[in-house]
Amino acid sequence: MATTAQLFEEPFDADEYIERLAWRTPGGGSKGGAEAFDPKRLLDEFKSHIEELKQLDEKIQRKVEKLEDQCHREAKEFAHKVQDLQRSNQIKEAADIIQKLHLIAQELPFDRFADVKAKIASKYHDLERQLIQEFTAAQRRGEIGRMREVAAVLLHFKGYAHCVDVYIKQCQEGAYTRNDVFEDTAALCQRVNKQVVEVFSSPETVMAKLIQNIFENKLQAHVREKLDGTRQSDAEQYLKNLYDLYTRTTALATKLTEFNLGSDKHTFLSKLIKSIFSSYLESYIDMEREYLRNRGAMILQRYYDSKNHQKRAIGSGSIQELKERIRQRTNLPLGPSLDTHGETFLSPELVVNLLQETRHAFERCHRLSDPSDLPKNAYSIFLLLVEHLCVDHIDYALEIGLSAIPSSDAKNANLYFLDVVQQANSIFHLFDKQFNDQLMPLISSSPKLAECLHKKKEVIEQMEVKLDTGIDRTLNCMVGQMKHILATEQKKTDFRPEDENNVMIQYTTACSKVCAYVSRQVEHVRKSMDGKNVDTVLTELGVRFHRLIHEHLQQFGYSSMGGMLAICDVAEYRRCAKNFRVPLVLQLFDTLHALCNLLVVAPDNLKQVCSGEHLTNLDRNLLHAFVQLRVDYRSARLGRHFS
Repeated sequence: MATTAQLFEEPFDADEYIERLAWRTPGGGSKGGAEAFDPKRLLDEFKSHIEELKQLDEKIQRKVEKLEDQCHREAKEFAHKVQDLQRSNQIKEAADIIQKLHLIAQELPFDRFADVKAKIASKYHDLERQLIQEFTAAQRRGEIGRMREVAAVLLHFKGYAHCVDVYIKQCQEGAYTRNDVFEDTAALCQRVNKQVVEVFSSPETVMAKLIQNIFENKLQAHVREKLDGTRQSDAEQYLKNLYDLYTRTTALATKLTEFNLGSDKHTFLSKLIKSIFSSYLESYIDMEREYLRNRGAMILQRYYDSKNHQKRAIGSGSIQELKERIRQRTNLPLGPSLDTHGETFLSPELVVNLLQETRHAFERCHRLSDPSDLPKNAYSIFLLLVEHLCVDHIDYALEIGLSAIPSSDAKNANLYFLDVVQQANSIFHLFDKQFNDQLMPLISSSPKLAECLHKKKEVIEQMEVKLDTGIDRTLNCMVGQMKHILATEQKKTDFRPEDENNVMIQYTTACSKVCAYVSRQVEHVRKSMDGKNVDTVLTELGVRFHRLIHEHLQQFGYSSMGGMLAICDVAEYRRCAKNFRVPLVLQLFDTLHALCNLLVVAPDNLKQVCSGEHLTNLDRNLLHAFVQLRVDYRSARLGRHFS
């Protein structure tokens, strides 16, 4: 039979217990049964059961001792808690008493109660110090309830503000473990905000004081460390750091607005930011302009150094400058043109660098400028971009390009100015894009908008004057080259062959070479221009091309076969003119082709041809002049048709 506690269930009877034990043992029953009585077996069972009872007794004794120990500990802990509560109440009671005594003592006359007042004040300060120490200890132990109790008692003491200061200092201990002061601050405020709601009766005041403490100490020290070291030595890094620090500080302030900081938390946070950055922001735009001025000059100088080019002084007022200006605007031979060896002195890489620096400056200006100063500051940055990009680079390249355009009578001249035009246009598109994308949003609602637009218009007009001058002189050179080809390749006998019966009817060599040259220049213009400028320039080139051929044809006399050859040449010129894709140019050559028919038409048909579609509106003197070019003009009395 197993020995268990069940055998000792109340009410317990020893005789009954032994009787039950004997009865359950085989051969141990006193009244007989299936087996005969066996005293030895019963004795063995008793001995065994006695051992089990001893073991059970030891086990129960150990459990009893354990429970007794636990009971003693719990009793001790309970006693401590009771004592703590009693002490807590004595603190509250004492605080209440000393607080009242302190208030009463303020009313007592000093001369009669000086000693009493001093004792009360001493007790007041001692108790106040003990409360703050108790609060600090509870904060270190993380006992929120105790902190709340002590804070509630201290609320009526002068030292309550000191208690809050101690709390703020202590809660920052170990909070800044990462390298990111802004992330650490956000995490700290998130954690503390939950705690102050449970501890303090005015959590918004405590949170505001914590944030003020962080801004005026931790953040301000961090900002000074980052900025003061680079302010004089590295302007670029200083401006980058200032932008980054100010951006991250304002972003942190935005996060902090989710906490209850009082009635006007936005103004409160703005003042804190201003207290950190005001001295830096006051001088920001001066630093920005100085940096951009130096950086732009360095980028430009680095480019010209890479080209081994010493910048020429433009507008110096020298005799050479005057001669160059005259030569640029006229076709007077005032000496050789500047040889640039095909260099345009325009650099896409330089332009990208200048625009990128300006883009960063606009971003910093937007972030760091006072709203009232933003348009003015953005305009000053724009003026520096105009100076470096438009004046010092594009305008200078146009001046050099103009100086490199050869005179119109130059032979086999290389015309690089159209390449300058192409690159200048591409650059100005980038300039215009930055103007619209980055400058306009900063000035669109201010009077500075009109100034910016006026300045941009002024820059465009100045460049257009030089572009127009350069294109005009380039077209003169093209016409001069055509004239040179015609002068060297066109023979007088081309239109008055010695053997009229042995002539191949095709265009002349001079015509072939001129058309080939013109076709190349048309393609060059198309690659160099964009939009309506292509048609404008090709129209002007086509008109000059037509005028040259018209005047050229009037220098010769034409036999009947020569007239046919002239018509072939003009037909080829007209085919070349189709490449211009300008209706006016094609119309001019259609008319010229019709005029050339006057060189071969039978005398009796002159009047009919002159009244044709292309010639009917032309001046009769012009028609007469063309007819006079025929070798049979006098013999056939052709003049009578125009009398």
